[in-house]
Parts: sequence; C-alpha cells; structure tokens
Amino acid sequence: MTLRQPEQGLQFIAGQRVGGGDATLLSLRAEDGEATGYRFLSATREEAAQAALAAEQAFAVYSQTSPEARARFLEAIAGELDALGEAFFAIAHQETALPLARLQGERARTSGQLRMFAGVLRRGDTHGVRIDTALPDRQPLPRPDLRQYQMALGPVAVFGASNFPLAFSTAGGDTAAALAAGCPVVVKAHPGHMATAEYTALAVLRAAEACGMPAGVFNMIFGTDIGAELVSHPAIQAVGFTGSLRGGKALQQLAQQRPQPIPVFAEMSAINPLIVLPQALAKNAETLANDLVASFTLGSGQFCTKPGLILVMQGEGESRFSDVLVEAVERAPAQVMLNATTLAHYQQGVSALDAHPNIQRIAGRNENVVGRAQACLYKAPASLLLAKDPLLQEEVFGPLAVLVSVADEAELCAILRVIQGQLTVTVHAEADDRQMAARLLPMLGEKAGRVLFNGYPTGVEVCDAMVHGGPWPATTDARGTSVGSKAIERFLRPVCLQNVPGALLPPAVQDANPLNLLRLVNGQWTREAISPSVN
Repeated sequence: MTLRQPEQGLQFIAGQRVGGGDATLLSLRAEDGEATGYRFLSATREEAAQAALAAEQAFAVYSQTSPEARARFLEAIAGELDALGEAFFAIAHQETALPLARLQGERARTSGQLRMFAGVLRRGDTHGVRIDTALPDRQPLPRPDLRQYQMALGPVAVFGASNFPLAFSTAGGDTAAALAAGCPVVVKAHPGHMATAEYTALAVLRAAEACGMPAGVFNMIFGTDIGAELVSHPAIQAVGFTGSLRGGKALQQLAQQRPQPIPVFAEMSAINPLIVLPQALAKNAETLANDLVASFTLGSGQFCTKPGLILVMQGEGESRFSDVLVEAVERAPAQVMLNATTLAHYQQGVSALDAHPNIQRIAGRNENVVGRAQACLYKAPASLLLAKDPLLQEEVFGPLAVLVSVADEAELCAILRVIQGQLTVTVHAEADDRQMAARLLPMLGEKAGRVLFNGYPTGVEVCDAMVHGGPWPATTDARGTSVGSKAIERFLRPVCLQNVPGALLPPAVQDANPLNLLRLVNGQWTREAISPSVN
C-alpha cells in the first residue's frame, strides 16, 4: 500500500483539500485491475457547487490580471510539471499502462502547450482589438467611438480525458487555454487516473501560490457521476470535454437545458478516413500498408485521430496492399488498454463487427489474451458505406480498422458525401494523383478539421496553425480547436465599448496602445498609437 498524507484523496476547492462524502473510489492498475493503494472520496453535490462558486469568486480577480501575470503563471505550472519525478511516472504508468517514454513525451507536450499559451499572451493577438474612432461630423448621423476587444468568458468546467492523462486532462489543453484566457477552472478528474491527476493538481496549486493567484483559480473534484452537477451549476460558463460521443452529447444536452445555456466544446468521435489514390497504391503498396498498421495500432489504437477507415482505390497494387495489411495485423502483439472499461468497449465493438453479415474480419487472431486488446482488420463493401450503415460510422476505440475497396472517383465522392464529420481525413497521393486530389480537397475540407497528405494523423502538433476539431460528431462546435493557440478563443467573447472615457479604457484599447498590439483601427492594421487628431 502507498503511504498517504491525511488530506490526500480529497477534493481541491479554493486552494484547500475538502472531503465530506462517504463514497470511496479506488485507483486501479490498468494491467490487471488491482488497487494501487490510492483512495479518493467522491465529491458530493455540495462540494461540486463549492468548487464552482470558488471559481466564480476567483474570476472577478483573475480575469483582470495582466497578460504578463497569466503568462508567468502558466510558465510556473509548466516548471512544476517538469519537476515531477519518478513517483509521478510510476503511478501514471500503473494507472494507464502507458510506457515511460510515452508519459515523458506527453509531460513535455503538456508543459510545452502551457508555455505556448504564455507566448500567445505576450504576443497579444488574442485581444482581437478593433477600433472605429468617432466621426462627430458624419452626416446624416455622427458615428460614436467604438472599441472592441476580447474578454474572459467565465469559470470553465474541464473533463479529463482517459487516453491522455496529462495533455488532455488536469493541466492539459482545455485547462491551459482557459487559464490563459483569464478563466478559472474546475476539473473533473478522470476516474481512470485519479492519482496521476492528484499529482498534477498539486503542481498547479504550487504554481498558483507562488504567483499569488486567487485561491479558486484552479479546483478539482473526483467522482464518476458528479459531472452533471458541475455543468448545471450557474457559475460555470463553458465546458471543455474530450471523450465519447455519448458523454459529449449528454453534457451538451445538460448545458442547453440550463436557464442560461452555455457552450460545450466537446471532442467526441471520429473514424478518420485514410484514402489511398491509385498511383500511391501502385508505387507504395507495401510501405503504406506497414506504416498504416503501425499507425492504427499505436498505443493500442487509443488515439482520437486513429485512422479507422481505409478507403483504397481499386487498381495496381491493391492485392499486395491488402495482403501486407493482413500480415502486419497478424504480427501485431496484443496490448494492454487504459482500463477494463475501455477494453470492454473495444471488445463490444469487435463483437458488433463480427456479427455483421456483410463485414468480414480478414486479420486478427480469434484467441482472447486476458486483459489485452488484439488488433483486428475488417473488410466491408462500399455499398454499406453508401447505405449509411451506422456500424461503419461508429468509432471503435482501439487497434482496429475497416478496409473498403472503392471502384472509382465517383464512388469515392459519393462515400465522402455520406461520411459524418471527422477530426482528420488523410490522402496518400503521388504526382499523377494530384488532379484527382485537387478535385477532392474542397470536399475533404468540408468533412474534417485537418486534412493530411502523405502522412498519418496520429500525431497532433501543438502550434499556431493546428486545428484539432471538426464537424459533428467529431466535435460539438466545428468553429474551434482544442489543440493549438486558437484554442484560447473558445473561452473568450467580444465586447464593444462605446464612447467610454479614455481614462476608463482597458490597456488593449487605449489610444496610446501601451501593449504594442497589432490593432484594426479605422479599417487599417497598425501598431501605431491613435493620435488626438483622429479622435
């Protein structure tokens, strides 16, 4: 058993550890379901409300902090995360079965995205300043002085993801973006890695204290069925979620049923089609097949961007491509998944595909390896996709893909028209395929948030240009992204100040431009101050 301090296992509310409930949750090893020795109290309804109110009280102060102060706070969190040592990685591995190298890389990504948002704040582009100065002599009516900028939306509820215990969880992308925007957060820790979340939350609180942030800037609660209480609380003004379609839809419905509906930014479900055009197939059949299996079995297929649907154009190399796919899947070792629930859901998906009369399993050993997921490859006729068979539209979270042979460009276009929204669509094309690829590109952009050529979607770069989102059911709001610097915009809203005296204007819209922002002033982009004559 792991020795614990008396306050551990409790909720994080307004900088304190709080625990009044009597329901106990156990941290479990992913590999065998045995207890790790860490125990947690499930938050009560009252504690969920306390956490939301703590964030609301902090908002009045935190939303008014300077961009520089928030940037230093984010960098301090990153530094605390980078300082976490062997004990942290040991429990994270136990809870998720993710290897040390993966966890170290994910920790680097998590601290890196915090530092990225610090840079965004210093750069100043998220202020979104637009100024139209007064035209008192305009006829037939004068124009008032109008100054638009972005302000923080309010307290944000963040739901930790199962498959990324660091980068999409306690201090992950949604939390980092919300804090950068000036929004306090209440995290609902994922039950699959509660001890990992606790270590991370303690790191965030150390940074908050060192930077003099208000006590309720970061809060975290534990529980399996407390999320609805959090989303329904009037203090919460937005929700960030990464998880299942069922979970995301439930949260969105709750948010819309409130007296004051709020936005839910949920990443939910995608099959991420990968298309192989004729010349790429003829030239690279064997390499493509091996690399593709490596992609959809990576991390036991537990990536939201896993390519789960393979659309291959009929032609030279098709048989070789299919044969190598089968060989590579048969060689793939069975892997431990994140937890017993995830494995059970994967097995349900496999069983559903096995039971379909027109879908054939062409690779994947039938023997069960206890506690592990066996990679599988299925083949389905294009007619099933064209008939909108729901089973082919559903994500199976795990090391599995479905292969579909496509007759020609017309059939491919017809399939793309009926496929639902996706996080990614990938195209493999050679030079001779480019005319067809050019015709496909507009349709691909309509279907996905990210369109890749000659690559694999399971890597998501954290940078300014990245879009990790897409049309329903990939996300609840295709206008946003949960990865990259634009993720901050989900937690900001525009405000227009009309004829506000100069002495009262916030720095971003003052005439002198003390933040040296690039601003749209009377239709022109400039960093220059506004001269008195313009007013």
